[in-house]
Amino acid sequence: MAPISTIPAGFTSRRAATEYIESELNKRIMFLDGAMGTQIQDLRLSEEDFRGERFKDHKKDLKGNNDLLVLTQPKCIYEIHRNYLLAGADFVETNTFSGTTIAQADYAAEAIVYELNKVAAEIARDACSDVLKETPDRPRFVCGAIGPTNRTCSISPSVDNPSFRNVTFDELVEAYTEQVRGLLDGGSDVLLVETIFDTLNAKAALFAIDTLFDEGIYERVPLFVSGTIVDQSGRTLSGQTGEAFITSVAHTEPLAIGLNCALGADQMRPFIQSMSNFTSSKVICYPNAGLPNTFGEYDESPETMAANVSGFAREGLVNILGGCCGTTPAHIKAIYEACKDFEPRVPGPDVRSKKLVLSGLEPLIYDDSSNFLNIGERCNVAGSRKFARHIINDQYEEALAIAREQVENGGQVIDINMDEGMLDGVAAMTKFLNLISTEPDVAKVPIMVDSSNFAVVEAGLKCVQGKCIVNSISLKEGEEDFLKKARLIKRYGAAMVVMAFDEEGQAVDRHEKFRICERSYRLLVDKVGFNPNDIIFDPNILTICTGMEEHNNYGVEFIEATHDIKTKLPGAKISGGVSNLSFSFRGKENVRQAMHSVFL
Repeated sequence: MAPISTIPAGFTSRRAATEYIESELNKRIMFLDGAMGTQIQDLRLSEEDFRGERFKDHKKDLKGNNDLLVLTQPKCIYEIHRNYLLAGADFVETNTFSGTTIAQADYAAEAIVYELNKVAAEIARDACSDVLKETPDRPRFVCGAIGPTNRTCSISPSVDNPSFRNVTFDELVEAYTEQVRGLLDGGSDVLLVETIFDTLNAKAALFAIDTLFDEGIYERVPLFVSGTIVDQSGRTLSGQTGEAFITSVAHTEPLAIGLNCALGADQMRPFIQSMSNFTSSKVICYPNAGLPNTFGEYDESPETMAANVSGFAREGLVNILGGCCGTTPAHIKAIYEACKDFEPRVPGPDVRSKKLVLSGLEPLIYDDSSNFLNIGERCNVAGSRKFARHIINDQYEEALAIAREQVENGGQVIDINMDEGMLDGVAAMTKFLNLISTEPDVAKVPIMVDSSNFAVVEAGLKCVQGKCIVNSISLKEGEEDFLKKARLIKRYGAAMVVMAFDEEGQAVDRHEKFRICERSYRLLVDKVGFNPNDIIFDPNILTICTGMEEHNNYGVEFIEATHDIKTKLPGAKISGGVSNLSFSFRGKENVRQAMHSVFL
């Protein structure tokens, strides 16, 4: 069955519309609409207006549920879209900022979520089609607006229980899937995941979107992603810097990424500058009309805002401009007139094309000029008796102190492993990673989710807002299993360690190590589309000096296999458990340290 596809007015195919958008962004700055909420507030609608005839007997108050107006006051929403398009907008956002079952639960309106999103997209589509008739030389497009929901996956609502969450990753994926289906069925040309204050929420939305597209149900449309820096610290509400945020979502290859809301143009400028320098995607920016006054209103005039925003355009920082809270069609018209003649930003090279880029609350960039990457391995129940004792005895605060100490002592990545027979690995991994996210001193570094049980790996990936490393997968269970896991890891946006195992067992000599790693590399790069810089091979450091002659050359075999991998598999990194080398000398720490130093 062919993928579901709606074709916007003025085009013969969905692909043609997407190519037009991509082409125009290279030629000129394009423009997004302004605030929907500001325009709705100006209508001064009553409870009865929100209810309409259809919901006159609804059990809960509905005033304030702006998304519902696509069903009860569709003409009002159509006129708002039309006014923004006539002001100069190339894109209008659907009135679906709260269009998930999670957000609509406040109004007991979960049952209408699919319809709400579909109708919202259809209304925006009608406005675009009608305005195209008046300006046939300039097609207009519908952005399916996907808000952050009113819950957060990275932050506990309970001060007394920091590991508690009032929403799970899976619940978010389910809610976003229903919303995205409605937006696409209604004719959205672009999907816009916006006002991201918690990157883990956004990763759930992006996971849902990618799953729908990969299943072949829908033809792919461009993706815009917009975060929200909450204050002058330059961080999201969940603590990430702009660069860490970009790193966390870059696996989805958004056509545009940027910032909206919370700040006016003046306050937003340094953060847009930093993000513009860090991403190879186009940059989207739609700030508020200044900062709110004491009454929560926005006073910045269209002329003042246009003057502030035009600096972004003049300096080549942006590709798409629009407005958020407090903006009106007059603001968009002023921004359009002030910025339409400036050249668009020309994206720089993709930092991920030659480097391993990870993130916690902050980015970590590893390339050929870097020294060894230090991975703290004391948060491993199999490798630390002290840590295991704390976890088994439910002493998670004490276990968290071990993680904190590792970062203080130079750990650049923290390995978390909960593989212990007495533990529920999924529950333990979830609880500990939820705790880590509340500790900025630990959460600032990337996480390595380490387990031989892929269900535990997935549980970890669902708790981490940054870009982490999965440790590990291999060909031990065959290609089908390997590819399935690799595709999921890619969808979660993680890098991965690949062990030199296949269906025949563990590789011990140089040639077998390289053969398995090359086979894995080709599958990952050619079939999965995995970034080779996110592949970390572990060719197995095995124990020497065991008394068995065939073991004596194991160290050399690893070194030679490493050389083969680095010269023949571009981008791939190497990992190894150095302590394995000297395991025959356990208890003789001076000897072991000397062996490790020589080996390294």
